[in-house]
Amino acid sequence: MMPQHTRTVEINGVAHQQHRSAGVVILAYGLLCYTAFVAAFLYAIGFVANWGVPKSIDSGVVRATVPSILINTALLGVFVLQHTIMARPWFKRWWTRILPVSVERSTFVLLASASLALMFWQWRPLPQVIWQATGALSVVLTSISMLGWAIVLLASFTISHFDLFGLRQTWIRFRGRPYTPVGFRLAGLYRLVRHPLMLGFLLAFWATPSMTVGHLFFAAMTTGYIRFGTWIEERDLLAEHGETYVEYRRRVRGLLPLPKFVAG
Repeated sequence: MMPQHTRTVEINGVAHQQHRSAGVVILAYGLLCYTAFVAAFLYAIGFVANWGVPKSIDSGVVRATVPSILINTALLGVFVLQHTIMARPWFKRWWTRILPVSVERSTFVLLASASLALMFWQWRPLPQVIWQATGALSVVLTSISMLGWAIVLLASFTISHFDLFGLRQTWIRFRGRPYTPVGFRLAGLYRLVRHPLMLGFLLAFWATPSMTVGHLFFAAMTTGYIRFGTWIEERDLLAEHGETYVEYRRRVRGLLPLPKFVAG
């Protein structure tokens, strides 16, 4: 008969190995989801700018206007619903009863990337031109749009890029350490506006040398969602951070980097 101590060591060894193997699988999943995000983000730049991708916002077969608008609305609606519902604390509490907490954010990122891929694939172009800039003005508008994408990335690194896109959580699980939230940070662009990520997207979407009906529809719809999404997010942030966020909101504007004077 095997001694009790030996059996205990063996069982603990097997449990440790299983825990380690699960950590490897979770980290691999996190890397997969992060790769999907990078691919979707890079494709989105080309999609909006109309270059470097197989299908952009103004390319493809032109169909009847009303059905195209309805289809594009549905495609944006898929992203909005996924993004809005899965980001809510009540959904996360329910969701993490089904899957590990360490992959919750990665799964969110993967599904968001999938909804974007669906939109890129099925988007119906409406190429009627509203304005067409040339020469120096075209260069300026393109530069502003690229600046917007750069702001999105810079803002994400300010608040912990890898936590935002789920990779930090899977890495911590791989290391066998308890997860520690990033917490509220007031640094970089977040000293100028409360939502620099969204400001970056607005610049990227609206600053274009070639504004078509389809591009205008996309920019207007995403702007509406940004306004709605930031309103919901602020409610969650107030509930989570309380008076700290109330004071931050008193001093810093939401989207426009303009001075905000507070009575002392």
